[in-house]
Amino acid sequence: MKNEYIGTHEEWLRLANMDLITARRIYELHRPMPIEIICFHAQQASEKAMKGFLVSNGVLPPKTHDLTKLLKMCIEYEDGLVKFFREADALTLYGVLPRYPTEFELVESDSEIALGYAEKIMEYINGLLLS
Repeated sequence: MKNEYIGTHEEWLRLANMDLITARRIYELHRPMPIEIICFHAQQASEKAMKGFLVSNGVLPPKTHDLTKLLKMCIEYEDGLVKFFREADALTLYGVLPRYPTEFELVESDSEIALGYAEKIMEYINGLLLS
């Protein structure tokens, strides 16, 4: 991983916020609702926010979509994040599974839950890094 550009936490948060905005707009505007895409962008927003938080603490974020793993790493620097394990576990499923043909079936309420979880995580991390 020599010479690999990891970016700044501001760049990670900018990308995370774009994912969250994208998920929210798709949720509000598109019918039939592309649930898989909404859930994926909600997961991506949370993943990028956590990776940005790690970068802000001088940590090279691992190449993973496992939000529980990322959250455990983040908690080493901010124990207040411990309250997001349920959200991280739920959102992790949306990082890969809905992007490929599978028997994994989502319903409209999954998109509402995913958005709510991502918004909570983003609000907390934005509060830490942008204040």
